[in-house]
Amino acid sequence: MEARAELKYARISPRKVQIVLDLIRNQPVEKAEAILKHTPKAASEYLLKLLKSAVANAVNDPAKSMDESLLYVSKCYATSGPILKRMRPRAQGRGFRIDKKTSHVTLVLKELED
Repeated sequence: MEARAELKYARISPRKVQIVLDLIRNQPVEKAEAILKHTPKAASEYLLKLLKSAVANAVNDPAKSMDESLLYVSKCYATSGPILKRMRPRAQGRGFRIDKKTSHVTLVLKELED
């Protein structure tokens, strides 16, 4: 049994999110939460909120009713969302394009097997 939470259209590059996701993959929920609280990356704030949402989904769903102390992060990945394209003025009337990337992040929790 598994519980999942998804974050869509986060205004952060998937490459930056992936760095933090690699830190919490296959970690117990308590340890993953501690890692996210003490990691000085912009993605940590998004992921901490997502982790809490996934835990709430696991614990409060009557069909699942998983034990919070046995949960761990089984899968987590970030894929790219739509790119916001902006123009920046440059010399001699030119314009350079700036891509503002977005992410779709998925976090899956499972219970430890004895």
